[in-house]
Amino acid sequence: MSVIDDATRLRHMLDAGCEALEMSKGKNRDDLANDRKLSLALVKLLETVGEAAYKVSQAKRLELDQIEFEKIIKMRHRLVHNYFDINYDVIWNTIQNSLPELVKQLKEIPECSNDMTPPFSTPTNKW
Repeated sequence: MSVIDDATRLRHMLDAGCEALEMSKGKNRDDLANDRKLSLALVKLLETVGEAAYKVSQAKRLELDQIEFEKIIKMRHRLVHNYFDINYDVIWNTIQNSLPELVKQLKEIPECSNDMTPPFSTPTNKW
């Protein structure tokens, strides 16, 4: 079993965040309600942001106190465990209002500022 470091987890957060923003470009709240593939994809990307945040070490979370790790993780838990009761207004609000700031914060972290372009900055999956 390989150990994934904090820098990789932060990069996963950035990748998924950038992909969600890109996927939602030119879309509106009605699109989220009417396009099942879009809603599933955006929820999955937010789950990924939250899962990666959850895997960042406590020490690194304390160091990066500008990032609201606890809120991100709580949202991930809500999406995963209450999948039957997702509030898509919250999803849309998060993508439109909170995610751009998170992506900006992540891009300012030295571990995230490299030549890799999101998404998928990590090696291919080993299924």
